[in-house]
Amino acid sequence: MEEANHIKKKQKYSHLYEKIQRSTPPPGTPPVEEQRYLSQPHTVEVIGVSFSAGQPKEGCEVGPYLMIKAGILDQLEKLGWVVECPDALPSYEHLQPDEEEEGKYGLLKNVEYVSRVTEKIHHKLKKAAKKGHLALTLGGDHSIGMATVSGALAAYPDLGVIWVDAHADINTAETTESGNLHGCPVSFLMGIGPKIKAFDWLKPTLKPNKIVYIGLRDVDAGEKKILKEHNIKCFSMHDVDRYGIGKVMEQIYDYLGRKTPIHLSFDVDALDPSVAPSTGTPVRGGLTFREGHYICESIFETGRLVSMDMVEVNPELADDEVARQATVNVNNI
Repeated sequence: MEEANHIKKKQKYSHLYEKIQRSTPPPGTPPVEEQRYLSQPHTVEVIGVSFSAGQPKEGCEVGPYLMIKAGILDQLEKLGWVVECPDALPSYEHLQPDEEEEGKYGLLKNVEYVSRVTEKIHHKLKKAAKKGHLALTLGGDHSIGMATVSGALAAYPDLGVIWVDAHADINTAETTESGNLHGCPVSFLMGIGPKIKAFDWLKPTLKPNKIVYIGLRDVDAGEKKILKEHNIKCFSMHDVDRYGIGKVMEQIYDYLGRKTPIHLSFDVDALDPSVAPSTGTPVRGGLTFREGHYICESIFETGRLVSMDMVEVNPELADDEVARQATVNVNNI
Protein backbone atom coordinates (compact mmCIF):
# COMPACT_ATOMS: atom_id res chain seq x y z
CA MET A 1 0.00 0.00 0.00
CA GLU A 2 2.81 2.42 0.92
CA GLU A 3 4.57 1.79 -2.40
CA ALA A 4 1.31 2.29 -4.32
CA ASN A 5 0.72 5.62 -2.55
CA HIS A 6 4.26 6.71 -3.38
CA ILE A 7 3.82 5.88 -7.08
CA LYS A 8 0.51 7.75 -7.14
CA LYS A 9 2.14 10.82 -5.61
CA LYS A 10 5.00 10.73 -8.12
CA GLN A 11 2.47 10.63 -10.94
CA LYS A 12 0.50 13.51 -9.41
CA TYR A 13 3.53 15.79 -9.40
CA SER A 14 5.43 14.34 -12.38
CA HIS A 15 4.99 17.53 -14.41
CA LEU A 16 7.18 19.34 -11.86
CA TYR A 17 10.17 17.01 -12.22
CA GLU A 18 11.98 18.95 -14.89
CA LYS A 19 15.53 20.16 -15.28
CA ILE A 20 16.16 23.75 -14.23
CA GLN A 21 18.92 25.43 -16.21
CA ARG A 22 21.15 28.37 -15.37
CA SER A 23 19.40 31.64 -16.14
CA THR A 24 20.24 35.32 -16.10
CA PRO A 25 18.09 38.36 -15.30
CA PRO A 26 16.03 39.88 -18.12
CA PRO A 27 17.82 42.64 -20.09
CA GLY A 28 17.66 45.98 -18.33
CA THR A 29 17.11 44.49 -14.86
CA PRO A 30 18.93 46.56 -12.21
CA PRO A 31 21.69 44.60 -10.44
CA VAL A 32 20.82 43.00 -7.14
CA GLU A 33 21.62 45.02 -4.03
CA GLU A 34 25.25 44.55 -2.96
CA GLN A 35 25.89 41.59 -0.64
CA ARG A 36 29.35 41.99 0.83
CA TYR A 37 30.29 38.30 1.12
CA LEU A 38 29.07 37.14 -2.31
CA SER A 39 30.98 37.06 -5.59
CA GLN A 40 30.01 39.04 -8.71
CA PRO A 41 27.73 38.72 -10.53
CA HIS A 42 25.57 37.84 -7.55
CA THR A 43 24.40 34.26 -8.09
CA VAL A 44 21.82 32.28 -6.14
CA GLU A 45 22.38 28.53 -6.28
CA VAL A 46 19.13 26.67 -5.64
CA ILE A 47 19.49 23.31 -3.90
CA GLY A 48 16.23 21.36 -3.93
CA VAL A 49 15.95 18.63 -1.31
CA SER A 50 13.09 16.25 -2.00
CA PHE A 51 13.24 14.56 1.38
CA SER A 52 10.86 13.94 4.29
CA ALA A 53 12.34 11.12 6.41
CA GLY A 54 13.20 13.46 9.30
CA GLN A 55 9.51 13.43 10.21
CA PRO A 56 6.60 10.98 9.77
CA LYS A 57 4.26 12.73 7.32
CA GLU A 58 4.72 12.21 3.60
CA GLY A 59 4.43 15.22 1.34
CA CYS A 60 7.11 17.76 2.21
CA GLU A 61 9.45 16.03 -0.26
CA VAL A 62 7.33 17.72 -2.94
CA GLY A 63 7.84 21.18 -1.40
CA PRO A 64 10.79 22.30 -3.55
CA TYR A 65 9.05 21.41 -6.79
CA LEU A 66 5.93 23.33 -5.88
CA MET A 67 7.88 26.39 -4.72
CA ILE A 68 9.69 26.46 -8.06
CA LYS A 69 6.41 25.95 -9.89
CA ALA A 70 4.99 28.91 -7.95
CA GLY A 71 7.65 31.12 -9.51
CA ILE A 72 10.44 31.56 -6.97
CA LEU A 73 13.14 31.36 -9.67
CA ASP A 74 11.41 33.97 -11.82
CA GLN A 75 11.14 36.27 -8.82
CA LEU A 76 14.86 35.95 -8.13
CA GLU A 77 15.73 36.76 -11.75
CA LYS A 78 13.53 39.85 -11.71
CA LEU A 79 15.40 41.01 -8.60
CA GLY A 80 18.66 40.85 -10.56
CA TRP A 81 20.06 37.48 -9.47
CA VAL A 82 21.76 34.99 -11.73
CA VAL A 83 19.99 31.73 -10.87
CA GLU A 84 21.59 28.28 -10.94
CA CYS A 85 19.97 24.94 -10.15
CA PRO A 86 22.77 22.57 -11.19
CA ASP A 87 21.48 19.23 -9.90
CA ALA A 88 18.00 19.30 -11.45
CA LEU A 89 16.32 18.73 -8.06
CA PRO A 90 17.43 15.13 -7.55
CA SER A 91 15.65 12.43 -5.59
CA TYR A 92 17.47 10.87 -2.64
CA GLU A 93 15.48 7.65 -2.49
CA HIS A 94 18.49 5.63 -3.68
CA LEU A 95 20.23 6.48 -0.39
CA GLN A 96 17.55 4.83 1.75
CA PRO A 97 19.14 1.96 3.72
CA ASP A 98 17.55 -1.41 4.29
CA GLU A 99 16.37 -2.32 7.78
CA GLU A 100 19.66 -3.98 8.76
CA GLU A 101 21.73 -0.99 7.62
CA GLU A 102 19.48 1.47 9.43
CA GLY A 103 20.31 0.06 12.86
CA LYS A 104 18.89 1.14 16.21
CA TYR A 105 19.56 4.49 17.92
CA GLY A 106 17.11 4.52 20.79
CA LEU A 107 13.97 6.46 19.88
CA LEU A 108 15.62 8.19 16.92
CA LYS A 109 14.13 7.25 13.56
CA ASN A 110 15.70 6.95 10.10
CA VAL A 111 19.10 7.94 11.47
CA GLU A 112 21.22 6.36 8.73
CA TYR A 113 18.96 7.66 5.98
CA VAL A 114 18.93 11.23 7.32
CA SER A 115 22.70 11.09 7.79
CA ARG A 116 23.34 9.98 4.21
CA VAL A 117 21.13 12.66 2.71
CA THR A 118 22.31 15.50 4.93
CA GLU A 119 25.95 14.65 4.28
CA LYS A 120 25.29 14.99 0.53
CA ILE A 121 23.55 18.32 1.05
CA HIS A 122 26.34 19.53 3.34
CA HIS A 123 28.91 19.10 0.57
CA LYS A 124 26.67 20.74 -2.04
CA LEU A 125 26.09 23.74 0.15
CA LYS A 126 29.73 24.05 1.14
CA LYS A 127 30.73 24.03 -2.54
CA ALA A 128 28.17 26.72 -3.41
CA ALA A 129 29.16 28.90 -0.46
CA LYS A 130 32.87 28.66 -1.23
CA LYS A 131 32.15 29.89 -4.77
CA GLY A 132 30.61 32.99 -3.23
CA HIS A 133 27.10 32.02 -4.29
CA LEU A 134 24.03 32.55 -2.15
CA ALA A 135 22.94 29.00 -1.32
CA LEU A 136 19.14 28.72 -1.25
CA THR A 137 17.95 25.31 -0.07
CA LEU A 138 14.31 24.34 -0.60
CA GLY A 139 13.06 21.48 1.56
CA GLY A 140 12.07 19.04 2.53
CA ASP A 141 11.87 18.69 6.32
CA HIS A 142 13.99 20.63 8.80
CA SER A 143 16.43 17.80 9.50
CA ILE A 144 18.29 19.21 6.49
CA GLY A 145 19.14 22.23 8.66
CA MET A 146 22.13 20.32 10.02
CA ALA A 147 23.44 20.14 6.43
CA THR A 148 22.73 23.71 5.38
CA VAL A 149 24.20 25.32 8.49
CA SER A 150 27.26 23.04 8.65
CA GLY A 151 27.91 23.61 4.93
CA ALA A 152 27.72 27.38 5.36
CA LEU A 153 29.94 27.22 8.46
CA ALA A 154 32.61 25.44 6.40
CA ALA A 155 32.84 28.54 4.21
CA TYR A 156 32.09 31.17 6.86
CA PRO A 157 33.43 30.08 10.29
CA ASP A 158 32.06 33.24 11.93
CA LEU A 159 28.54 32.56 10.61
CA GLY A 160 25.53 33.76 12.58
CA VAL A 161 22.35 31.69 12.32
CA ILE A 162 18.83 33.12 12.52
CA TRP A 163 16.43 30.20 13.07
CA VAL A 164 12.81 31.16 12.40
CA ASP A 165 10.55 28.42 13.76
CA ALA A 166 7.68 27.62 16.10
CA HIS A 167 9.94 24.92 17.58
CA ALA A 168 13.49 24.97 18.93
CA ASP A 169 14.63 21.83 17.05
CA ILE A 170 17.26 21.23 19.73
CA ASN A 171 16.14 17.88 21.13
CA THR A 172 18.75 15.18 21.62
CA ALA A 173 18.56 11.39 21.55
CA GLU A 174 17.91 11.62 25.30
CA THR A 175 15.23 14.34 25.31
CA THR A 176 13.20 13.60 22.17
CA GLU A 177 9.76 12.14 22.71
CA SER A 178 8.95 11.56 19.04
CA GLY A 179 12.33 10.38 17.73
CA ASN A 180 11.90 12.58 14.66
CA LEU A 181 15.17 14.11 13.54
CA HIS A 182 13.60 17.30 12.23
CA GLY A 183 13.35 18.19 15.92
CA CYS A 184 17.08 17.69 16.54
CA PRO A 185 19.30 19.52 13.99
CA VAL A 186 20.48 22.31 16.29
CA SER A 187 21.69 19.91 18.99
CA PHE A 188 23.63 17.97 16.35
CA LEU A 189 25.20 21.19 15.02
CA MET A 190 26.37 22.09 18.54
CA GLY A 191 27.42 18.62 19.64
CA ILE A 192 24.88 18.54 22.48
CA GLY A 193 23.75 15.10 23.64
CA PRO A 194 25.16 11.62 23.03
CA LYS A 195 27.37 11.03 20.02
CA ILE A 196 25.61 9.28 17.13
CA LYS A 197 28.06 7.23 15.06
CA ALA A 198 26.08 7.65 11.84
CA PHE A 199 26.81 11.38 12.05
CA ASP A 200 30.58 11.11 12.43
CA TRP A 201 30.87 13.32 9.33
CA LEU A 202 29.13 16.23 11.11
CA LYS A 203 31.52 18.37 13.13
CA PRO A 204 29.84 20.38 15.93
CA THR A 205 31.01 23.83 14.83
CA LEU A 206 28.00 25.99 15.76
CA LYS A 207 28.54 27.91 18.99
CA PRO A 208 25.59 28.72 21.28
CA ASN A 209 26.23 32.46 20.96
CA LYS A 210 26.00 32.26 17.16
CA ILE A 211 22.34 31.30 16.85
CA VAL A 212 19.18 33.28 17.58
CA TYR A 213 15.60 32.00 17.42
CA ILE A 214 12.53 33.92 16.27
CA GLY A 215 8.92 32.78 16.68
CA LEU A 216 9.20 30.07 19.34
CA ARG A 217 5.92 29.01 20.92
CA ASP A 218 6.00 25.19 21.19
CA VAL A 219 9.17 24.13 23.00
CA ASP A 220 9.61 20.77 24.75
CA ALA A 221 10.63 20.65 28.42
CA GLY A 222 14.00 19.09 27.60
CA GLU A 223 14.65 21.77 25.01
CA LYS A 224 13.86 24.56 27.47
CA LYS A 225 16.49 23.14 29.79
CA ILE A 226 19.08 23.01 26.99
CA LEU A 227 18.33 26.56 25.86
CA LYS A 228 18.73 27.83 29.42
CA GLU A 229 21.89 25.83 30.18
CA HIS A 230 23.60 27.09 27.02
CA ASN A 231 22.26 30.64 27.33
CA ILE A 232 20.89 30.59 23.78
CA LYS A 233 19.20 33.77 22.60
CA CYS A 234 15.50 33.33 21.84
CA PHE A 235 12.72 35.67 20.75
CA SER A 236 9.41 33.95 21.37
CA MET A 237 6.13 35.16 19.89
CA HIS A 238 5.61 36.94 23.21
CA ASP A 239 8.77 38.93 22.50
CA VAL A 240 7.69 39.66 18.92
CA ASP A 241 4.38 40.99 20.26
CA ARG A 242 6.09 42.97 23.00
CA TYR A 243 8.89 44.64 21.01
CA GLY A 244 7.68 44.47 17.42
CA ILE A 245 9.56 42.62 14.70
CA GLY A 246 11.66 45.65 13.75
CA LYS A 247 13.16 46.00 17.22
CA VAL A 248 13.64 42.23 17.47
CA MET A 249 15.76 42.26 14.31
CA GLU A 250 17.88 45.17 15.57
CA GLN A 251 18.53 43.33 18.83
CA ILE A 252 19.56 40.25 16.85
CA TYR A 253 22.08 42.19 14.74
CA ASP A 254 23.56 43.76 17.87
CA TYR A 255 23.83 40.32 19.47
CA LEU A 256 25.37 38.45 16.51
CA GLY A 257 27.56 41.37 15.42
CA ARG A 258 27.11 43.90 12.66
CA LYS A 259 29.76 42.35 10.39
CA THR A 260 28.73 38.70 10.76
CA PRO A 261 27.67 36.70 7.66
CA ILE A 262 24.15 35.35 8.14
CA HIS A 263 22.38 32.06 7.46
CA LEU A 264 18.58 32.23 7.61
CA SER A 265 16.74 28.99 8.37
CA PHE A 266 13.02 29.51 7.83
CA ASP A 267 10.51 26.83 8.83
CA VAL A 268 7.08 27.78 7.47
CA ASP A 269 5.46 26.65 10.73
CA ALA A 270 6.88 29.84 12.25
CA LEU A 271 4.05 31.54 10.39
CA ASP A 272 0.54 31.39 11.78
CA PRO A 273 -1.54 28.52 10.32
CA SER A 274 -3.89 31.12 8.84
CA VAL A 275 -0.95 32.11 6.62
CA ALA A 276 0.72 28.72 6.07
CA PRO A 277 -1.73 25.91 6.93
CA SER A 278 -0.10 23.14 4.89
CA THR A 279 2.77 22.11 7.15
CA GLY A 280 3.41 19.12 9.41
CA THR A 281 3.43 20.76 12.86
CA PRO A 282 1.34 23.95 12.76
CA VAL A 283 0.98 25.98 15.96
CA ARG A 284 -1.50 28.80 16.40
CA GLY A 285 -0.35 32.29 17.33
CA GLY A 286 2.52 32.56 14.84
CA LEU A 287 4.10 35.25 12.71
CA THR A 288 1.96 37.16 10.26
CA PHE A 289 2.87 37.09 6.57
CA ARG A 290 4.15 40.65 6.91
CA GLU A 291 6.35 39.80 9.91
CA GLY A 292 7.85 36.88 8.01
CA HIS A 293 8.41 39.13 5.01
CA TYR A 294 10.04 41.78 7.19
CA ILE A 295 12.51 39.27 8.65
CA CYS A 296 13.68 38.31 5.16
CA GLU A 297 13.76 41.92 3.91
CA SER A 298 15.67 43.10 6.93
CA ILE A 299 18.34 40.39 6.70
CA PHE A 300 18.83 41.02 2.99
CA GLU A 301 19.19 44.75 3.60
CA THR A 302 22.14 44.09 5.93
CA GLY A 303 24.11 42.94 2.88
CA ARG A 304 25.33 39.94 4.86
CA LEU A 305 23.03 37.08 3.82
CA VAL A 306 25.10 34.13 2.54
CA SER A 307 22.70 31.17 2.73
CA MET A 308 19.09 30.35 3.45
CA ASP A 309 16.76 27.39 3.70
CA MET A 310 12.97 27.26 3.41
CA VAL A 311 11.51 24.05 4.84
CA GLU A 312 8.44 22.05 5.92
CA VAL A 313 6.07 23.02 3.09
CA ASN A 314 3.79 19.97 2.84
CA PRO A 315 1.10 20.18 0.13
CA GLU A 316 -0.33 16.77 1.07
CA LEU A 317 -1.67 18.16 4.36
CA ALA A 318 -3.78 20.92 2.83
CA ASP A 319 -7.54 20.66 3.22
CA ASP A 320 -8.02 22.15 -0.21
CA GLU A 321 -6.20 23.79 -3.12
CA VAL A 322 -6.49 27.24 -1.54
CA ALA A 323 -4.68 26.11 1.63
CA ARG A 324 -2.01 24.30 -0.38
CA GLN A 325 -1.33 27.31 -2.57
CA ALA A 326 -1.29 29.68 0.39
CA THR A 327 1.53 27.70 2.01
CA VAL A 328 3.49 27.25 -1.22
CA ASN A 329 3.26 31.00 -1.80
CA VAL A 330 5.29 31.72 1.33
CA ASN A 331 8.23 31.73 -1.10
CA ASN A 332 6.98 35.24 -1.95
CA ILE A 333 8.48 36.48 1.28
